[in-house]
Amino acid sequence: MAVLDVVKYPDPRLRETTFDVETIDDGIKELVRDMTDTMYALNGAGIAAIQVGRLERIFLIDGRVAGGDDDSPPVVCINPKIVETGKGLSISEEGCLSFPNVFVDVKRPRWAKIEATNLEGETFTLDGEGLLGRALQHEYDHLTGQLLIDMVGMVKKEMIKRKMKRYHTTEPTL
Repeated sequence: MAVLDVVKYPDPRLRETTFDVETIDDGIKELVRDMTDTMYALNGAGIAAIQVGRLERIFLIDGRVAGGDDDSPPVVCINPKIVETGKGLSISEEGCLSFPNVFVDVKRPRWAKIEATNLEGETFTLDGEGLLGRALQHEYDHLTGQLLIDMVGMVKKEMIKRKMKRYHTTEPTL
């Protein structure tokens, strides 16, 4: 298990095409463990494989965000599909591990429902409003190449680009 480097905007890998996981083998299980360590180390509500430089269609949602208690493991979503959204729209602030210290208001459907496969190969559905609904949509967006910066107007886009440029020029080296 390891904390992986998170791919940061404007890295072109964030726009790569992802692919379905055909077999849930030890390599996929190790990736999920590493993604879990990375998400929790960075206090994320979710993380997509593409954010750690992998192209498998996998994302995780923090177990607490998914309605569990403090000890709940993350919900592993392999080959997820959004099957329905609705209940009106809401605007709420979002952040993203690939955009450190960037928070912007994003308009999304209030509720989302996904269908995915878990680590045991079983198909399940998960739906939620509020933070869970937003997290499901946000992480799914990563698998389709859509990023936080795509959800805002031109002025905010430029502000984010400048902030990320400063981030990359002042990022500490190890």
